Amino acid sequence: MTISFENQVAIVTGAGGGLGRCHALELARRGAKVVVNDLGGAMDGTGGSSAAAESVVAEIVAAGGEAIANGGSVSDRAGAKSMVDDAMNAWGRVDILINNAGILRDKSFAKMGMDDFDMVMDVHLTGAANCTHYVWPIMREQNYGRILMTTSPTGLYGNFGQVNYGAAKLAQVGMMNSLKIEGAKNNIHTNTIAPVAATRMTEDLIPEAAQEKLGPELVTPAAIFLVSENAPNGVIIQAQGGQFSMAVIVENQGVNLGEDADADDIASHYEQISDLSEVKPRGMLQLNSM
Repeated sequence: MTISFENQVAIVTGAGGGLGRCHALELARRGAKVVVNDLGGAMDGTGGSSAAAESVVAEIVAAGGEAIANGGSVSDRAGAKSMVDDAMNAWGRVDILINNAGILRDKSFAKMGMDDFDMVMDVHLTGAANCTHYVWPIMREQNYGRILMTTSPTGLYGNFGQVNYGAAKLAQVGMMNSLKIEGAKNNIHTNTIAPVAATRMTEDLIPEAAQEKLGPELVTPAAIFLVSENAPNGVIIQAQGGQFSMAVIVENQGVNLGEDADADDIASHYEQISDLSEVKPRGMLQLNSM
């Protein structure tokens, strides 16, 4: 089966380089009309330029596709609305939103100012919420939509010096878990990708020897599948270097200690409470709504 996006319109945030650029190029190659959004700022979110987004649009057009550039900031409501307005004015619909835009302000929590925390949350979490908010009524009216969140192994498992980034990334999974339920009746599927890729954003985090095997183009196949017509609803796919796997939240059977249980009972039964020999994924009902 060949996945096609003919007659579909996609918005990709942070698409001026790295993962977003690869996603946008592949969507266009498969027939989608693409809004290439990128603020064009530095990795810490400062500055801005339209050059990066316009360069990707030029690549798409040169290959025979259709695309327009948008330089709005996802963390700004007007900026988020502008990219949706651009899509509607140009093509009259929005079928796909890939929330990919991000910044880094890495510091140990002891040295992190709350401005650094707020800025990362504003771009990753509020930015994803802003863009999703403006496409949501359009997708409901169409009775069709595919939304992709971008989490990270840092969000799922943690990493030193990235408390702000990890909090924002796991929060996107929380958004997905509710959006997958609210959107199901209108054929709006929301999924999440957890990529590891060598990009401008990770060049100081990934060893140079490993970067050659972790190109962003090796993550894009999972992103394309997760925004396709036959995509599942509410899953997290991890992608790196051609390796793909699913991450899930699990729960064990637990122990019923009764209504009179106190902290001492928890302590004496902790080994049973924390026994993960038999676990079941949470939210698996949604995995089958394809």
